Amino acid sequence: MRNTVAMVLAGGRVSELGVLTLDRPKSAVPFGGLYRVIDFPLSNLMHSGINRVGILSQYRSYPLMTHIGNGEPWDFYGRNRSVHVLPPFKGYQPSDWYRGTADAVFQNLDFFKNLQAEKVLILSGDHIYGMDYKALFDFHTEMDADITVAFKKVPIEQASRFGLGKIADESPAGGRLLAYQEKPESASSCWASMTVYLFKAEVLELLLKSVVEDQHKTEFGRDMLPFVLEDFNVYGFKFDGYWGYTRTISEYYQTNMCLLKKDAPIRPDVWQVRTNLANRMVRDREPAHIAASANIKNSLIYNGCQVAGSVENSILFPGVCVEAGAVVKDAIIMFDGKILEKSRVHKAIIDSNAVIGRGANLGDLDSVTDENKTLEQELVMIGRRANISEQADVLPGQQIYPAQYR
Repeated sequence: MRNTVAMVLAGGRVSELGVLTLDRPKSAVPFGGLYRVIDFPLSNLMHSGINRVGILSQYRSYPLMTHIGNGEPWDFYGRNRSVHVLPPFKGYQPSDWYRGTADAVFQNLDFFKNLQAEKVLILSGDHIYGMDYKALFDFHTEMDADITVAFKKVPIEQASRFGLGKIADESPAGGRLLAYQEKPESASSCWASMTVYLFKAEVLELLLKSVVEDQHKTEFGRDMLPFVLEDFNVYGFKFDGYWGYTRTISEYYQTNMCLLKKDAPIRPDVWQVRTNLANRMVRDREPAHIAASANIKNSLIYNGCQVAGSVENSILFPGVCVEAGAVVKDAIIMFDGKILEKSRVHKAIIDSNAVIGRGANLGDLDSVTDENKTLEQELVMIGRRANISEQADVLPGQQIYPAQYR
């Protein structure tokens, strides 16, 4: 994989994630108590031996750039190793914001051409999974493919949300891609695109110039893949591991909660996921302090936390404080959140540096599961640096925006 360059699509805001993506791209959203979403694909690249990486970002890129730094946490810093955040830019030719996935890569053709790449791996920066891309490369080479797309089998009732491929049943690893539809109204396949594309570099350049420059189209899934199947060797690779798609609030919440299961399908330790421990001074924080008054059940609690209250089935990022008499259940509390005494938090996602005032009630601890309600209707969302007043009630389904957005 020495002659491979990776292009990570990491720049978009997902409106379905509400307050979590007001001032950061989805790829920079905290996940799992310690990580950012982009840590998973970056760690996959590192373990697969792909160490020349471009990260395509345009929406509020600063948190992402701060987290990536010089790439040292993922071993992307060295003589022949590098990572670069590539925002849109003005050039001698007319240019604009990235208008889609293919357009973003097209605007950065020089990046992989200057590195003399023979293969280009394009992947989404906002999915949760552990994958050794070497298996994908071996399949791509064996089939002499021009393009190989990674797919994951999903329930047929959910399939229409994804780009779907029809794969010839040639081997357990995959087969020729016979058809592709981007989010069809009615699903005829259950093989969902993971937004992982492996191209021969010369084929990618040819197609980008044709699709983006000549036809003024912008997306890989919608505008390119359905129309190249006859003229190029396009294959589908079947991935059989866990793949977390976290586009909606409920998916983000449930994927985090998977970490608390006895047989958790998400294994950052086994997958050896790395993060930037210098960001927010995570590595410099003291061990968690658990007071004698604390009551903790089935929870992840990271360094720098101070817990004197009750925490059950929850994830506490570094620096979270839960004071005596406070109750936290089924919640995700991000960096340096403060849950003051006698407050009650149930089914909540609380962004970094938020303060929940004394005696406040978030969600409904006394409720029973209502099968007629969606998870979004049950969850409370608190934006970054929001300050919830003493004795305030925040009802299930409500989102509290930070002061600067009100």
